[in-house]
Amino acid sequence: MYNNYKDKLIGFYNKDRRMPTYTEMMSLFGFKSKNAVSRLVDKFIEEGIVSKDHLGRLVADVSFNSIPMLGYVKAGFPTDVAEELSDTINIDDYLINKKGDSYMLTVDGDSMIDAHITDGDMVLVEKTNTAKDGQIVIADVDGEFTMKYFRKKGDKIWLEPANKDFKPIHPKMYLNITAVVKAVIRKY
Repeated sequence: MYNNYKDKLIGFYNKDRRMPTYTEMMSLFGFKSKNAVSRLVDKFIEEGIVSKDHLGRLVADVSFNSIPMLGYVKAGFPTDVAEELSDTINIDDYLINKKGDSYMLTVDGDSMIDAHITDGDMVLVEKTNTAKDGQIVIADVDGEFTMKYFRKKGDKIWLEPANKDFKPIHPKMYLNITAVVKAVIRKY
């Protein structure tokens, strides 16, 4: 029965991207009192599934979002693969270095298709006002935002698309970097 409660808690978190309140847990678990919820929360804390922040609110543990890491898969010639659990990985920890400076954007357009970023993909970006030559950035160019390769040669800067049907963008007044692309997410 305990695993059923744990699965419901994880399901709520995955759906709502937050921990439920004690009142929501009463309904979620079918309990009639907050005292019953409190005892179950204590078990969750003991197991390391959740913890409490400095205000007493429930916080998902690092391992809460983890998914199994089963090993490697060949992208060349087919081979036999023995499936074995080698570790777990938390996607947030793997992709996000600076959580407070990171956010997601949905791609609109196809100027970056040769960089394998297509319309409808989501990009994870990290706020910054600087970039290195060749990085994919989100930039404010003369009052309009776009995602392109950042290019710099000497004191000249411009943005370069990854699609031959688009032309490079040379700023008329200014070019401000707002973020650097860290990952692309595509659902199939």
